[in-house]
Amino acid sequence: MTANQAHLIRKTIFISLGLLMTFFAGISFHQSRHIKEPVVLSSGVKTSRTLGQYFSGIKGTINDSNVYILEGERPGGTFLVLGGTHPEEPAGRLAAWIFAENAVLEQGRLLVILSANRSGSTATRLGGAYPPDYTIPTSWGGQKFRMGDRWSNPLDQWPDPEVYIHYPSGQELAYVDIRNLNRTFPGRPNGTLTEKTSYAITQLIRKEDVDVVIDLHEAELQYPVISTIVAHQKGQDLAAMASMMISGTEGFQIGMENSPPELRGLSHREIGDHTNAIPLLLESPEPMLDACRGKTGRQLLLEGKDEFLVKANQHGLLFEKIDQKGWPIEKRVGRHTSTILQISELWTADHPGKAVIITGIPRYSDVIKNGVGAYLHDPNKASPDQLKWE
Repeated sequence: MTANQAHLIRKTIFISLGLLMTFFAGISFHQSRHIKEPVVLSSGVKTSRTLGQYFSGIKGTINDSNVYILEGERPGGTFLVLGGTHPEEPAGRLAAWIFAENAVLEQGRLLVILSANRSGSTATRLGGAYPPDYTIPTSWGGQKFRMGDRWSNPLDQWPDPEVYIHYPSGQELAYVDIRNLNRTFPGRPNGTLTEKTSYAITQLIRKEDVDVVIDLHEAELQYPVISTIVAHQKGQDLAAMASMMISGTEGFQIGMENSPPELRGLSHREIGDHTNAIPLLLESPEPMLDACRGKTGRQLLLEGKDEFLVKANQHGLLFEKIDQKGWPIEKRVGRHTSTILQISELWTADHPGKAVIITGIPRYSDVIKNGVGAYLHDPNKASPDQLKWE
């Protein structure tokens, strides 16, 4: 065999291996983007709509997300719970899922969006080594969820500008935040997909006369705004009282932060400025988001245990504590469910004519004891009118 023939064989082998890797990677990416997540609707869900019914400019797009509307027998106020604003923060989506599948309203209305930025749930962070999906164990075998990214999928919105100019404030933000749903409120009807999504949610809040918006998030332990309720000035009293009540009765500590008036685009700022609603944003700890974490994978996502973060905590480098027990998904989801319930109870006490009374939802201690999967229902046993897909 000549040197040229050997060289040609090597090139052929490497090209073939490259094509094979590309083929299987393509299959993996396609499957990840098209995972169908079942939702078994609670009996409290009286109707469902999509964001496209509030703003036609988003109708038929990947972000024409479902809106589940729960109503009580007695009229009252209206709450909106946003899950999936940042799909890489799974406790927010899972907590919203528990409400969609279990909540029953005695009074008032509750609107739930599980995939506020559905596009963001179809990709993972570039270079982040995130798993494309994860499974919550259940008594009937487990339910798979998409993992997601902080930003809309570039397949749905591209290219990014060199500098993102927020509308309508004109503030300059990081270029990539033009795909960040929590930097594009109140939205723009002729803007990008992400801006249109924010605009659709803002229109929903106005048309449904929403009183309180609760945006569910998670944060890295190295981030100072963590384990807290971030409140617009209209909601500071409500948030402060919720913080005190939770810290005294629920078995965990949660703080309260004021929404910075000079930082634009965030739900807790723009929804309060541009609608009549009180916006609150909840942050629970998520170790998988931290830059100093160890191996990234489904185990870290679900168990929240990481030896490198424990070491960082020992050196005082974190804004939230972590030990060998970690921050399992049950704790993170339970914090959200209890906080939402506490906010609704305080709101109802102060606004009896606009009460929002929610039953059927587990509190922090219940979720820790029983697991998240105990509150997810088997889609194979659901009637067709109960079953939706995200």
